[in-house]
Amino acid sequence: MRLSTVILPVRRWSEGGREVWQRAEELGFHAAYTYDHLSWREPFRDGPWFGALPTLTAAATATSRLRLGTMVTSPNFRHPVPLAKELLTLDDISEGRITLGIGAGGSGFDATALGQEAWTRRERTDRFTEFVPLLDQLLTHDEVTHEGTYYSAHEARGIPGCVQRPRLPFAVAATGPRGLRLAARYGQSWLTTGDPVANNAGTPAESFAALARQTEGLEKACAEAERDPDTIGRTLLTGFTPDRPLESTEAFLDFAGRLGELGFDELALHWPIPGTPFEADEHVFERVATECAERLHQR
Repeated sequence: MRLSTVILPVRRWSEGGREVWQRAEELGFHAAYTYDHLSWREPFRDGPWFGALPTLTAAATATSRLRLGTMVTSPNFRHPVPLAKELLTLDDISEGRITLGIGAGGSGFDATALGQEAWTRRERTDRFTEFVPLLDQLLTHDEVTHEGTYYSAHEARGIPGCVQRPRLPFAVAATGPRGLRLAARYGQSWLTTGDPVANNAGTPAESFAALARQTEGLEKACAEAERDPDTIGRTLLTGFTPDRPLESTEAFLDFAGRLGELGFDELALHWPIPGTPFEADEHVFERVATECAERLHQR
């Protein structure tokens, strides 16, 4: 199992931002992701919040081994054509270290920042089912023309293509049947935060059972796509289930072991931020990144 981290874009680059990404590489994390939002919920709503893709570009020049990515990009304020060009460029600058976490988006601040009414869940999914295939085309073809319900491209160029072939990997965030079908068809990995109902009101056991049902849904979607389910990675973005895996190294190893039984091969841990829901003992966090990661690798 691989351990990754999520570094929220809340620090000025010149005031500790660079050092956090470099420290993530020093600790041996597989990847470091950042949120691709225009702003986020409390307590971050009225504080510093920087753009994901410029932050990842800077991180690419400050590191050399660490994989980098978004968690997650969505159609809420992105269009596939300019996004593809930016991702192609970022993949080049990082020398092929980019993973695109991509999801349908939510109903939070991003949903209305451009002045539009927030889409319903069905409307978000409708757009997502067109967004992902078009982005796949844009990143794998020299030229794309597409006329869709929500997105169009006219002779959009993708030259010279990604460093990673046939394109940079997609980690598709999904919980429902339509999203899981997209993950099965286009994802190199599947991403989840767990079940929202179980996360908010359930016990750790109930949350684990909900995750098991999600993995069953993924396997069903893979069967429909005639894809071997073992060929798609499974990533859990931690911090939302009712578990408390960063209370101690023992708690984390138990947590990771149970998820490994469900086939998860990557856990993404939020970099600790004091005074927020992602507060954690930094000593425990670093021990998890080093000692626990080594023990998990040996299993």
